[in-house]
Amino acid sequence: MSHRYFPHTDSDIDVMLKKCGVTSLDDLYADVPEQLLFRRDYNLPDEMSEKEVRDFFNKLGKKNDDLVCFAGNGFYDHYAPAVIGSLIARSEFLTAYTPYQPEISQGTLQYIFEYQSMMCRLTGMEVSNASMYDGTTATAEAMMMAVAHARKRNHVLISSTVNQAVIDVVKTYAGYHGVEISLIDEVDGVTSRESMKQLLAKGDVAGVIVATRNRYGIIEDFTGFAEDCQAAKALLIMNCVALDLATIKTPGEWGADVAVGDAQSLGIPLSFGGPYLGFFCAKKSLMRKIPGRIVGATKDKDGRRVFVLTLQAREQHIRREKATSNICSNQGLMSLYVTIYMSLMGAKGMADVNLQGCDGAHYLADKLVATGKCKLTFPNSPFLNEFCVTTSVPAQKIVDRALEEGILAGVQIAEDRLLIAVTEMQTVKEMDRLVEIVKSL
Repeated sequence: MSHRYFPHTDSDIDVMLKKCGVTSLDDLYADVPEQLLFRRDYNLPDEMSEKEVRDFFNKLGKKNDDLVCFAGNGFYDHYAPAVIGSLIARSEFLTAYTPYQPEISQGTLQYIFEYQSMMCRLTGMEVSNASMYDGTTATAEAMMMAVAHARKRNHVLISSTVNQAVIDVVKTYAGYHGVEISLIDEVDGVTSRESMKQLLAKGDVAGVIVATRNRYGIIEDFTGFAEDCQAAKALLIMNCVALDLATIKTPGEWGADVAVGDAQSLGIPLSFGGPYLGFFCAKKSLMRKIPGRIVGATKDKDGRRVFVLTLQAREQHIRREKATSNICSNQGLMSLYVTIYMSLMGAKGMADVNLQGCDGAHYLADKLVATGKCKLTFPNSPFLNEFCVTTSVPAQKIVDRALEEGILAGVQIAEDRLLIAVTEMQTVKEMDRLVEIVKSL
């Protein structure tokens, strides 16, 4: 078979085949069952002009429904200033992922350093890496780090109120690394401290994972949790929605050892599920066990401030089979994205975004309860911009009816429960329309 764009000559291929001890390229696939081999022509369309290609994809794009989004459950519809897209599209940013040579990578190293600095301020922690694929895998990495830190203990606790997707990913990682996972009970929608203390009393726990905004949208109170974990010599790991931390008590203020989560809320578009960004921050004492890279600031021989890769002990090019990740795109493009967002918004701007979402969520919650078709599932628990309602009609019926009106009403988490989120993107008119839909059922 001739491959037009492969650089290898026939003589190159002959040398490689001889080195492998085979006579043809087909011999390399001799172990693949015949029924799995593709023996047909590829179903590729005819060539198109530039206009025809644009028309084709515009037609495909029109099949998408542009919905008003009240769905959350870990990922949120936030506004991103237009300047972010313009800046990250610059070629020096779009392709500069791997800053191995500091003398030609100062720009990339600097924005990673700024990202780390901002994430430390946001979480109240001492060090930050750059970075992880998403909040679920960042949490799983924190679970593995807790076990590595504890050495002889491989038991990790995770609250039942943590987002189910996070629990599932943590369990998957644990299953392949010999880590035992136990769920902490929930009481009235929040983590049971008594249940945690009983599990900690067994003396084999390496870490405890809780969520600052839990699976019901509740902002949990973790008073005493850090002291309980410290007494049991277990790390306290907090999974967070990044933007929340501009308003609520930070993991650092709670006394947590590790703060992880998704930074999608920092302006990253929903984009059908990605790419997103997982953050990983911790106390300084854990710095050498953090996955990913840490960029530091120093001075060159002329006394000028410069940036270098300070720690990268778990990268593939350093540790090979002992490495955990080499997450170039998230250490580059996505961390740059949220760095620009945080720079533009500032602490006050992010707090204002939270305030708009909080006001909207409480307005919508009150209106839905007033219909008589919904009640707050946990009426005595505080929430920021996401809440759970128990419905008197099937939750799926509300979702289906709202879709007919171009509204994504929320995420159904039980037959009679709907998780609803409000951000700065939804108007009062749109909220009132959702209320009318519910009222009509």
